Amino acid sequence: MSKKKPIHRDAQLILELYDLRREAVMRQSRNAIAQWVPKSWDEFIAITQPTHELNAAWRQVSSYYEMAFGFARHGILHAELLGENSGEGLLLFAKVKPYLERFRKEVAPTAFRNAQWLVEHSEEARRRFKLMQERVSKLREAK
Repeated sequence: MSKKKPIHRDAQLILELYDLRREAVMRQSRNAIAQWVPKSWDEFIAITQPTHELNAAWRQVSSYYEMAFGFARHGILHAELLGENSGEGLLLFAKVKPYLERFRKEVAPTAFRNAQWLVEHSEEARRRFKLMQERVSKLREAK
């Protein structure tokens, strides 16, 4: 479904997505989620609970990237261009991926389907996702 070649509107939309990331509450949420590195299912599922201190940040950041990745899945935004400019979203997906199958089975069947689509359909996103998986692995070992 992705476009074959990016157009100027794709660049404009990327800049608009970037601008949204700069909003004060979003910036705080992104910082909180950047520090979060689950090492187990229990640590992962905890953040999805409304009582968890990072739940609002989790919901804001994860839904933001799912929305952005959905633009590519639905052909609104060029997938390769988005893949080049979404390292943070791919980092979040790398943190979630080890728990995704169980999370979909037990909690949310459609969780992170847009992130998965982007990684499966964009060579650049796939390449960057692998780098992010390596980074997450190192972060888990360091904690």
